Amino acid sequence: MSALAKASGALKSVDYEVFGRVQGTEGLRDGGGYTEEEARKLGVVGWVKNTSQGTVTGQVQGPEDKVNAMKSWLSKVGSPSSRIDRTNFSNEKEISKLDFSGFSTRY
Repeated sequence: MSALAKASGALKSVDYEVFGRVQGTEGLRDGGGYTEEEARKLGVVGWVKNTSQGTVTGQVQGPEDKVNAMKSWLSKVGSPSSRIDRTNFSNEKEISKLDFSGFSTRY
């Protein structure tokens, strides 16, 4: 575990799915797009991916405060041209270590 994670308290993991006009908006999914950029800025790890239903899904892991900041961004902000109708979060839990070393786009 990194010193940063230890200093920030508990590590959290949460799955998410974003509904609305979120695909093809150059952001919630594109490699190097807004979601990856925001995740890196906040210091969280995980992944993002388009679904065949037109939503965006993924997982975020990191210190609790940083995961909460990413949850807020996924719910309220998103990429500049996206329209977020709702975001579902599931499987939120405390974890002992991070499963990812960075944040990536899956295809």
